[in-house]
Amino acid sequence: MQDPTSDDAPAPDAPANRHSAGLRHERVLASKQFRDGTFHNTTGARDGVKGGMLPMFGELLFGGQQRRPPAPLPLERPHALWAQRPSTGFRATWLGHSTVLLEMDGRRILTDPIFGKRVSPIGFIGPRRFHPVPAELAELPPIDVVLLSHDHLDHLCRPTMLALAKTGVPVVTALGVGAHLEKYGFSPDRITELDWYEAADVGGVHFTATPSQHFSGRTLTGRNKTLWASWVIQSERRKVFFSGDTGLTKEFVDIGRKLGPFDLVMLEIGAFHPSWGSIHLGPENALEAFRMLGGGTLLPVHWGTFSLGFHAWNEPGEQLVTLASQQSARIVTPKLGSAFEPEHVEGPTPWWREVLSPREQRQALVAT
Repeated sequence: MQDPTSDDAPAPDAPANRHSAGLRHERVLASKQFRDGTFHNTTGARDGVKGGMLPMFGELLFGGQQRRPPAPLPLERPHALWAQRPSTGFRATWLGHSTVLLEMDGRRILTDPIFGKRVSPIGFIGPRRFHPVPAELAELPPIDVVLLSHDHLDHLCRPTMLALAKTGVPVVTALGVGAHLEKYGFSPDRITELDWYEAADVGGVHFTATPSQHFSGRTLTGRNKTLWASWVIQSERRKVFFSGDTGLTKEFVDIGRKLGPFDLVMLEIGAFHPSWGSIHLGPENALEAFRMLGGGTLLPVHWGTFSLGFHAWNEPGEQLVTLASQQSARIVTPKLGSAFEPEHVEGPTPWWREVLSPREQRQALVAT
C-alpha cells in the first residue's frame, strides 16, 4: 500500500487548463527575474554549494551533532484558544517548520502548510518529523487564505495541498507555482500568482510578494522554473512579514522602507550552513535581516520540525536566543502549537531545553 503522505501518491484527475497555463507562461516570460529559461535572484546569487560537496559529505558522515531530539518535544494543543477571539485582534500559532496560522482582524492565513510525515517526493524516505503536528488539518478553524512562499518540498507539501484543494480555500503564491496546484486539484480561479512587488487582495487580506534570495524546484530537472518570494501580509490594522526561504540580501532594507513597519516578522533560522549562506539566513543573518526590515518582534520559523541541515536540532534556537540577548532584539519563541498574541508576550521561552539533560540545561543557561 502506498503511503498517503507520499509526494507520488495518486492525485485526483485534474485536466490541464490551457487558458490558465497560457496566461501563466506569458506572465513568467514578462517577469524581470526570468531569463534564459529560469528565474534569477536580483543579486546574482545561485543555488550552488559554496566550497564544494566534499567537505559537506565529511560533515554529514562524521559530524558529532545530535540532529534529532533525544525525547518527545513539548507541544500545546491550540484548539481551545482558537475558539476564542484574540483580545488584540492579532494572534499567531506556530505549528512547526514554516507553518503558522495567523489570525489578523478576523481573517485566518495559513503559511506554507506542511502536515505530511516526511519531506520527500516519496513516502518512505527523506527527513521525518520530530513531532506530531499540534493540530491536524481537519482540526484547523476555517482558513481564509493559504500562502505558499515557493515550491520546495518542505514548503509546498503535496499530500497537504491535495487535502486543502477539496476545501475550496484560495491560495496566494509566486509566479509559476500555480501549475503544481492545478495538478493537485485547485481550480485556476482559486490561485493567485504574484511577481515581486505585485500585490493582490484575497480573502479579505492584502498580499504583496517581495524579493527573497533563494531558488526553486521539486526535482533536479525543474530548478528555478518557478519564482520564490518573501511576503507582506496586511489586514485592516496589522502587517506581517514572512521570509519564506532566503539568504541575506540588501533588498530587505527597501522592503522595510516601502512596506514596513511590521507587527510581526517571521524569519527562517534553520537548515543553515556556511556553504548555504547565500540562500538560507541562519540565526545570525536572521537578526541582521530583522534589523534591515525595521525591527519589531521576531518569530523564528523553519526549524524544530525536520533535520534539513548539518547542525544540531536545537542549535538554531540556542544561537538565536544568545545573539538576540546580546543585541537586545525582541524575539518570541513559543512552544509548538502555542497560540499567542505577540503584544502579550514578553520575550523568548527556550522550550527546547525541556528535553535536554540537567547538565545540558546548565550549559545552555551559562551560554545565554
